[in-house]
Amino acid sequence: MKNPALAVALSVVLTPLFIAPAHADKLDDIIGSGKLRCAVTLDFPPMGFRDESNKPAGFDVDYCNDLAKVLGVDAEVVETPFSDRIPALLSGRADVIVASTSDTLERAKTVGLTVPYFAFQMVVLTRDNTGINSYADLKGKALGNTSSTYEAIALEKDQKSWGSGSFRAYQSQNDTLLAVAQGHIDATVVTNTVAAATIKSGKYKGLKIAGDAPYVIDYVSLGAKRSEYGLLNYLNLFVNQQVRTGRYKELFVKWVGSDIPPANLTVPQVYY
Repeated sequence: MKNPALAVALSVVLTPLFIAPAHADKLDDIIGSGKLRCAVTLDFPPMGFRDESNKPAGFDVDYCNDLAKVLGVDAEVVETPFSDRIPALLSGRADVIVASTSDTLERAKTVGLTVPYFAFQMVVLTRDNTGINSYADLKGKALGNTSSTYEAIALEKDQKSWGSGSFRAYQSQNDTLLAVAQGHIDATVVTNTVAAATIKSGKYKGLKIAGDAPYVIDYVSLGAKRSEYGLLNYLNLFVNQQVRTGRYKELFVKWVGSDIPPANLTVPQVYY
């Protein structure tokens, strides 16, 4: 270009077009706002529920509070049914999911998931008078579970493969437990933590655990938007620190009890 003045003028005009605008990621946004909004399911004791004062309580609630504390912000629990966990995150109503979310590959197509922060063994929950004593006894029975949960998907799949009986989906864990207690369905499959807490509470009379369900261990993760790499990296480190410091075990004993050992978060040859 022979005209130096024109070259300078063009450089002034064009330079901003090639400079990427500074963009604070979600982690920066949370710290800057002074608030962490956690999507938590509050009808899934002892992970999430409302206490006698109607305040959010449970393992997941404390986990959210711990995360907010290390970030130096206030925690806000956004009560979220199981079926609304991902929509709450994607719509911007919540910053992270802290709601016992199974780390399925299908789910990971939509949201970013961390390493496991908890793990569940599944058991059969039924009434004393159904004659059900094992998972095999569920064939041909009226079954149900909470929509969009890992155990609901597995139970409905088996029910369909058996070619007999029925399956009904419910909107909440409480609805499922009530359906079993009132005889609308014969049995369901729940986590060992839910079964133990439900029977111990005495809220639903005449319920019993009828053995383990033959499902793989349900590892659950924290969730954030897939594009928020900085936040997901931070969440992974936070989960790691919760275990290393003993806080994970402390919360497990507080909310689940000492009758069963803390769920092992290691996966042989994968997570150590």
